[in-house]
Amino acid sequence: TLIAPANGPLLTRAVEPGSMLNAGSTVLTLSLTRPVWVRAYVDERNLSQTQPGRDILLYTDGRPDKPYHGKIGFVSPTAEFTPKTVETPDLRTDLVYRLRIIVTDADDALRQGMPVTVKFNDEARHE
Repeated sequence: TLIAPANGPLLTRAVEPGSMLNAGSTVLTLSLTRPVWVRAYVDERNLSQTQPGRDILLYTDGRPDKPYHGKIGFVSPTAEFTPKTVETPDLRTDLVYRLRIIVTDADDALRQGMPVTVKFNDEARHE
């Protein structure tokens, strides 16, 4: 019998039923569904605006006029090159800092892997 530490959808099954395992082997991978968070990246020019607790607006293609709301939960202390999964207007290679944004009003329409556009709350008011 396996007991999961939390509820969530099954992402992968690493072994087939009846397989022999060593202690500590990964059997299944679950996806945690709460809290919902977004991984985003910010360039050095905008890094000073990214303090934990700052309010963020998150836009999806499916509802461009009704943003989700979030708060920055984590700002990476080290820079990394822009990951290939990030789509920027000019697609240039920059050093960026990873953010974790906790979505405070997530619903079932916001799915894992869905691209979002991130804006600072005060930035959206000035558009």
